[in-house]
Amino acid sequence: MEWVEATGRSVTEAKNAALDLLGVAGDEADFEVLAEEEKGLFGRVKQEARVRARVRPAQPRPKAEGGGRRNDRKRNRNRGGGGGDRSKARSGGGDRERSKGRDSGEREQRRQQQREQRREQREQDREQPKRERQAARAGREESAEDSAPVAASVGAAAAPTPRSAPAEGDVVSLDAQAEIVSEFMSGLSDAFGLAGEVTTITVDEETREIQLNGDDLGLLIGPRGHTLRCVQDLARTVVQRQGDREPGRVRIDVAMYYAERRASLERFTRELAQKVIDSGEELALEPMRAADRKIVHDTVGEIDGVDTISEGSDPDRRVVLIPVD
Repeated sequence: MEWVEATGRSVTEAKNAALDLLGVAGDEADFEVLAEEEKGLFGRVKQEARVRARVRPAQPRPKAEGGGRRNDRKRNRNRGGGGGDRSKARSGGGDRERSKGRDSGEREQRRQQQREQRREQREQDREQPKRERQAARAGREESAEDSAPVAASVGAAAAPTPRSAPAEGDVVSLDAQAEIVSEFMSGLSDAFGLAGEVTTITVDEETREIQLNGDDLGLLIGPRGHTLRCVQDLARTVVQRQGDREPGRVRIDVAMYYAERRASLERFTRELAQKVIDSGEELALEPMRAADRKIVHDTVGEIDGVDTISEGSDPDRRVVLIPVD
């Protein structure tokens, strides 16, 4: 019998699918597991299980020793009692046919029951991820309820009680925005149990930078600065709730992450600019975020003999360095 292959969210589901293809019961098939399922983040199936199966070959009946059955039939015929024996044989043959029919019906009934069981199992396997997601959602809701006091303390730090809400029509100045973000960062570090010092730096007339420096602040930075960008978005939301704002920008830096990245990007840009000047050929950089592209434009703007343009659209927008006379 040829092998068939089947896949499923689990080895059991893959075996059931193979049995459906073969149309036999589980005890009538041979299986080989080619690959087990792999689960990724949050229990999602990253790779399905894969098995192959075939109908189990029928075992031949063992032969009677010494051919005794055939010899008995020959002796019965020689004795002259063949007619009655043949009648009994025919009767015995009918019994065997009826027995085979009953066995076949019982096997078919067992197969039907096993098919029903496999269908129920598949339904349970499909429902399992839904139940897991519901349980995870319920867990997140409970976690959110448990963390409510922490969030409240952070919110209280971000919106201190001494400062009253601005009256309608008032505009929150840039320095007041910086103070709001500074207190927000202090409350955030306290809520996470982190020790850090918050300072406010005046970058230019339209830019203030809130710096949080200390040890073990990687939790607020995250991989490739992703968490820090989320903190910046949260701080922006806190400021927006205060009402109309004076034009300007309040940015956040933790453990000098952006400062070091900015310095590294400036050095890299100067090296590339020198290559463009020496070769006289344009050079396209890899796609960057708007903040990083601004650093490249500002750095090249201080170098003679090279200029920059931007090409493409986000998220694939990039800076191109071009030589100029």
